[in-house]
Amino acid sequence: MKQTRLMSLVESLANVIVGYGVAVVTQLLIFPIFGLHTTLAQNLTIGAIFTIVSIVRSFALRRVFEAIRMRSVK
Repeated sequence: MKQTRLMSLVESLANVIVGYGVAVVTQLLIFPIFGLHTTLAQNLTIGAIFTIVSIVRSFALRRVFEAIRMRSVK
């Protein structure tokens, strides 16, 4: 069965939302080790920027692989 574009987006968003939480917590723990001292607001903003990039990347890759799969089915 073919996955719809909407479900591809929903799956990507769910994955990235979890990743966002992990990224922010990781930043809070790791940045100080490297001498980077940021506020919570800065960490949330940095995480948000990477989240947007991740959503676009994940969605695009999903669509590429779905197109490859559909070509092989024909």
